[in-house]
Amino acid sequence: MNANIQNRLRNAKRRVERRLDGASEDRGKPMFQTANLHVELADKVRAIGTGGIGLVHRLAEQTGLVDAINHRLHLLKIHRPYHESDHVLNLAYNAMCDGVRLEDIELRRNDEVFLDALGTERIPDPTTAGDFCRRFAETDVHALMQAIDDARLNVWARQPKKFFDRATIDMDGTLVITTGECKQGMDISYKGTWGYHPLVVSLAETGEVLRLVNRSGNRPSHEGAAEEANQAIAVCRKAGFRQVVLRGDTAFSQSDKLDAWDEDDVTFYFGYKAMPNLEEIADNLPKTAWRKVLRPPRYEVQTEARSKPVNVKQRIVRRREFETLELEREDYAEFEYQPGECNQPYRMVVVRKTIAHKKGQKRLFPEIRYFFYITNDWATDAEDVIFEANARCDQENLIAQLSGGVRALSAPVDNLVSNWAYMVMASLAWNFKAWWALCLPEKGRWREKHQAEKHRVLRMEFRTFLNAFIKIPCQIIRAGRKLIYRVLSYNPHLPIIFRLSTVLRC
Repeated sequence: MNANIQNRLRNAKRRVERRLDGASEDRGKPMFQTANLHVELADKVRAIGTGGIGLVHRLAEQTGLVDAINHRLHLLKIHRPYHESDHVLNLAYNAMCDGVRLEDIELRRNDEVFLDALGTERIPDPTTAGDFCRRFAETDVHALMQAIDDARLNVWARQPKKFFDRATIDMDGTLVITTGECKQGMDISYKGTWGYHPLVVSLAETGEVLRLVNRSGNRPSHEGAAEEANQAIAVCRKAGFRQVVLRGDTAFSQSDKLDAWDEDDVTFYFGYKAMPNLEEIADNLPKTAWRKVLRPPRYEVQTEARSKPVNVKQRIVRRREFETLELEREDYAEFEYQPGECNQPYRMVVVRKTIAHKKGQKRLFPEIRYFFYITNDWATDAEDVIFEANARCDQENLIAQLSGGVRALSAPVDNLVSNWAYMVMASLAWNFKAWWALCLPEKGRWREKHQAEKHRVLRMEFRTFLNAFIKIPCQIIRAGRKLIYRVLSYNPHLPIIFRLSTVLRC
């Protein structure tokens, strides 16, 4: 970022701060006022409201994603006029531009300034985009994910050495509900809803989706999970990660796979089903084997502790004497356990939760529930094993972002494989967010500040990311051999945008 842009950003920030100061004074009239409003059509000025899409496209080119897709994916016999990468990016950019459904592509298809901003004459229409999804076979979807891995490795190669200390791979399933009745592969789930049951394999450190597999709605969570986990492990090994960790809930503790992962030097932390024989072992443990779980506070108070507001919900529950469950105490212990399909014992950590059944002000009876965690990590303290296994729950937030933010976990097409292809292409928008953050430089005297910004972008919700970095009003200018995105308004995130622009231009 050159000195001129830095000065202009600094001045814009001062002007905004000046307007926000003195907010307590009474002006005698409302702040929001309508002036003599006129609506006109610009003649020479050509602008778009999603100026950040230019950097996203530059990111796709710089990481080698465009070339990788065209090299690995072969669905079109004749490229008139689109290539495979054009179709894939069209769906990903639809999500990046806050598109909710395939029909939203039509808005950008008829926006000539948006087309100029991406250097294209046209983009596929919604019907063509749906037809492209239907061209996929299962092998083609895997080829697309391999192409994304090629670009991912290029992004990871730019990271500092510390980045490769550990790769934590999380696995979980989720339900995609559909009201359609003619979608091939849909079925009724254990919750009684109709739709699909995709598997999501992600990298905890960056939030990237490593693998996404669509399955019929009645399939169990663990189906195909081990194979996809092995694919993710191979990618992480190829990148140079020194430690690989697998995490999952009780559905993913597949006894027949544990020995192979242990031999491959993969550390795993899985929830384990509370079977009667395990509960019997826990019941027979001596009292001295149990210790109280001391969970750290959820957050650290930065200023002064404030008194909690009145719990209105709890008051109503007590007054109407609803029966409730209340956690009274957590204790943990550990023992060796060898599952039936394993050739060696592993470490089993058990949490004993004492739960009180209450009705109004009355305490009815206590209940003991056991939660088991199996691991091949013998060095970490047992309490930390519990926290490590519980940390996998953060993947629920990622799945929520894929579902509600990116809207990748939906079924707009007509069969299982075509919807699987759509999910992979739309989830690419979420990976772009992670790559955006990972490509930010963190060197020089502002290293700590830049590291904090990088972490903040990685942890951003998708909607926040769009509002901060993509929905930037920009004037589009073609001058000589340059395509210029001229930012038309200030926001506090512009320094990050200009820093990334400098990196991608170089």
